[in-house]
Amino acid sequence: MSGDTITKPSQPSCTPGRAARELSLKRSDLDLAVHLGLIRTVPDEGGGGRRVPRGEIDRVRSGDGFPDSLLERVKAVGTAEGAALMDVSVGRFTRLARLGLVVPVKWYLNRYRAVVWLYLAEELKRFAADDKNASLLKARRMPEGLLAMLDAGVDLRPHNWRGRHRDFLLRQAGGPWERAGALAAFLDPVQIAEIVPDPYERSHLNRFRPGPPASGAPGSPAAHIAQRLMTADDPDEISLLRTDLTALLREALETGPAPRPTVSRARVPVHPEPAGSPRPTEPERPRGLLSRLRRRTLRATAP
Repeated sequence: MSGDTITKPSQPSCTPGRAARELSLKRSDLDLAVHLGLIRTVPDEGGGGRRVPRGEIDRVRSGDGFPDSLLERVKAVGTAEGAALMDVSVGRFTRLARLGLVVPVKWYLNRYRAVVWLYLAEELKRFAADDKNASLLKARRMPEGLLAMLDAGVDLRPHNWRGRHRDFLLRQAGGPWERAGALAAFLDPVQIAEIVPDPYERSHLNRFRPGPPASGAPGSPAAHIAQRLMTADDPDEISLLRTDLTALLREALETGPAPRPTVSRARVPVHPEPAGSPRPTEPERPRGLLSRLRRRTLRATAP
């Protein structure tokens, strides 16, 4: 048996749809639980996406208060319900969100193609229960510095959502190329071309670059909106992404270079002939009278 290779059997797992049913979750709730790191997934060995290990399902099911406790942790609410949970007006809630004091966990486009931000109910309750936030919630006017930011058009909701989504993608990534692709997902093609001038390295990086969630059909208005939300637009955010991506690319190239096409050298004839030249022919064998004379000569000179 010394020459045999012993392969470790893969851990039993199931599809996300099956896992959602076994955990009494909607598929969107399961996706959010995975996004938040509450449920672990593994790559599908057959290349069909990610799967949920059977042991992970058993672990979650054995948790205290299952399934209500899990449902509470993944409950996401919109602006109106979030304002009600915090006992503030919808206008004040929106201002708090634009200032980055409450952070969206996901978004979707409504039928008018307007972005609808969703927030974790659990986080909003904690924010409202913190005495340090009482003045932000109950004062008639917000501090002048915050009001000045709002007057200047500050809206940190896309920036803060990108931060959460970036953490999720990095947790899911395997090696350095995958992590580099996760960071590249938040930069526009011009930025990536500046950081990765080599076309083969850039093409390899784009293989690991995930697209935005809920992007719709390629080229559609919904896809353009999704890409705009996914792409960093703040100079500080862009600078940080460029620095981290450069470091990860250096690590990725040390681990394994990007594949390049192999150049096959065609055989070139030593003495190429011009096109249309007649092909050389084998000399014809002598026939008739000359042939008989040659045979006689050979017999006469033979010893």
